[in-house]
Amino acid sequence: MSQESTGLNGQRLPHLQVAEALRARIRSGELRPGSRMPTQAKLADEFGVERSVIRLALRVLQDEKLLTNVSRGSPATVAEPHSGRNGPAGQPQLATVALAPRMAEAFAVPHVQIDALCLTAETLSMALIEAIRQIHAGLVKPERVDVRVLLPSREINLAFPTPVEDHSGDDRLHRRWLRQRNLQGQVLANFLGSLREPPYEIDVHVTFRALPFTPPVKMYILNNEEVLFGYYMIMQRLEEIEHERVEMFDAFGTQSMVFPFLKGDEGTRDTTFVEQTQMWFNALWETITSDLTLTE
Repeated sequence: MSQESTGLNGQRLPHLQVAEALRARIRSGELRPGSRMPTQAKLADEFGVERSVIRLALRVLQDEKLLTNVSRGSPATVAEPHSGRNGPAGQPQLATVALAPRMAEAFAVPHVQIDALCLTAETLSMALIEAIRQIHAGLVKPERVDVRVLLPSREINLAFPTPVEDHSGDDRLHRRWLRQRNLQGQVLANFLGSLREPPYEIDVHVTFRALPFTPPVKMYILNNEEVLFGYYMIMQRLEEIEHERVEMFDAFGTQSMVFPFLKGDEGTRDTTFVEQTQMWFNALWETITSDLTLTE
């Protein structure tokens, strides 16, 4: 983080905190494309800052192509979705880079809904850290959080990780993956479950279901408004498993690139993709998947 983005005490500067809060409202749909922003005076009163801080925050969002017509006069306008597709929010990025800020913005609405399909939920758990931090800091406070996660069943033969050579009856890789799946799932459930306790008292529901296949992609659906989609890249590598070196085909989920699709005008490609992806996820959840308990 550059010195320009932090103060002497290491905290983010006020205009960046305001920009972060307003960005979340735009991404969540609370501030709709084409609508006028509140006046700078109203925003200054709401956030308890000087108007100069608001102006700096609005310029940040204008540079990100989320706002237009930013001036000292009339209120700025929320940009149409296509206006920001060439900006950073519309570019494919590493999952570990892209997911955390998108997840944090998703938590700015009263009812947060996160659906995920993945191999172990490791990236999802990591991405929630910023959202939880914002709740702890009082920047956002959703009333309800619903998280649904689809993970591979322990009963299937995984497509990956798998030994390069046939090792019939050797389930060391399966045991290692199962430990990771259960650990990351429990971390996720405990992490979010802590928000049920005072002083937050948020209505949190985290549910897992088991897939009958190995997912070749990772997918996150945020508030039925945005999809982040990426491929698991299969690589051959050597690793010590239970005191023996094993050559395997494995996937590095944290190194996956994810592609964002954001709802905009009805009938557009991105909107249709988000709607179809949500329908696909719901169908999996309600049909061929099964109850999942995160135990050995």
